[in-house]
Amino acid sequence: MSLKKVVHVTFDMRIGGAEQVIYNLIEHTDKSKYDVSILCLDQPIGPFGKQLKEKGYQINALKREPGFDLSLITQIRRYIMHHNVDVLHCHQYTPYVYGVLGSVFTRTKVIFTEHGRFYPDRRKFKRILVNPLLNLLTDHVTAISSATRNALIEFENFPGNKIRVIYNGIDDSRYILHQDPNLKKSLGINDYACVLGTVARLDSIKNQAMMIKALKIILKHYPDTVLIIVGDGPERENLEKLTSQLELSSNVIFTGFREDAHLFYKIMDIFLLTSFSEGTAMTLLEAMASGVPCIVTDVGGNIEIVKDNETGFIIPSDDREALADKIILLLNNDELRKEMGRGSRLRFEANFTVDKMFKAYEAMYDGAA
Repeated sequence: MSLKKVVHVTFDMRIGGAEQVIYNLIEHTDKSKYDVSILCLDQPIGPFGKQLKEKGYQINALKREPGFDLSLITQIRRYIMHHNVDVLHCHQYTPYVYGVLGSVFTRTKVIFTEHGRFYPDRRKFKRILVNPLLNLLTDHVTAISSATRNALIEFENFPGNKIRVIYNGIDDSRYILHQDPNLKKSLGINDYACVLGTVARLDSIKNQAMMIKALKIILKHYPDTVLIIVGDGPERENLEKLTSQLELSSNVIFTGFREDAHLFYKIMDIFLLTSFSEGTAMTLLEAMASGVPCIVTDVGGNIEIVKDNETGFIIPSDDREALADKIILLLNNDELRKEMGRGSRLRFEANFTVDKMFKAYEAMYDGAA
């Protein structure tokens, strides 16, 4: 029996949430049933792409020109015909548009996965007109949260009965490891310090400024508290300035990008995610897989992942006082903090494993071709 050919179409394979989902899907695809590869619209392919290439996976990259590149449609069509592609799994809107147009008049079936939304979200006239037509050429539309699904309906004019929610899933093998005994010491953190943490791109949409401002309040009650911010991005300089202005430099640690980011969850007492907008944050799933209680803002898919008062707390967006109150509540109660950590792990196991995610997509691959 010949293998079914599945091609993931994306911008590139740099480090990001959508790219991590593709990486996980590629790694956990049944090699006895599927021949999987990736087609990037842009160059370079990025770190995740290089890693997969080193493992023997086929990663091809086109060179998208500025504006709407009509030649890209022809290139994708040629790729489909040359490789006899069964399923084209397009990730995010722009790769989807090029992919579905490239598939016209071929036998290839198309799956579109929306991974997140812009903030603030808005309707675009051209999309309102064209998306119902593109939808007719699409076999399955999926969203990574109910909030993302609702946005596709409200802002993109996709029919709700066509959209299925499939939550992101991760491989938890790296997140059940024991704590690195030297990590705290290498960061200059005392054993008795309360450790708050986040892992995310330093971008304005992630609103790390909210947790820095909340820390100023928390230190009045717990002066040994430390906030670890793992990641890098365009907002780093602004966040470092804010930290200095609030005289918190000795309590906030900016690690920059870390290949070993998975080790940091084990030294966190509480994980924080204070974004203005989220789909299904991969780092939130990683924290839950690590058994850490989570405090998140009431935006996007966060409220579908965290069970309020069970695995952590859901707070209003951009409310530093509410964040500080919940952190202090957990720091006051060791048993509640441990109970919520256990709840996080159990909820992860029940809903957000990579196997659960892949089985949902596998059903579409098998039904689509």
